[in-house]
Amino acid sequence: MKYIVTLNGKNYEVDVDKTDAVITSVTQAVPAPSVPSAAPAAPAPAATSAASNAVQSSAEGTKVTSPMPGTILSVNAAEGKSVKAGDVLLILEAMKMENEIAAPCDGTVKQLLVQKGSTVDTDSVLAVIG
Repeated sequence: MKYIVTLNGKNYEVDVDKTDAVITSVTQAVPAPSVPSAAPAAPAPAATSAASNAVQSSAEGTKVTSPMPGTILSVNAAEGKSVKAGDVLLILEAMKMENEIAAPCDGTVKQLLVQKGSTVDTDSVLAVIG
């Protein structure tokens, strides 16, 4: 079988058999004709996930954010629950690892923006502690 392979601006005609491949000719590649660009496409709508925070944080307080993209495996806190710094609020699965998301300060959980199974991005607000 014969193939034409373009590499670094040169076309290589390659004859391939079951046991070997032989370059039979080399020519300069002709650049493809320039096509005028169309009007820019409208931006795609943002994905609907907890990562894009479809439910925006309206509560005042310390925001607990996701350190990496992943999926919420469990929610250990509830709105109105009193927490101390270091208490595990959520378990985030990322790259097949379970990561504990802890409360950064003492306070009360004012708002939870995720639930079990939610997909989040880096820096997504997961909860607000007041």
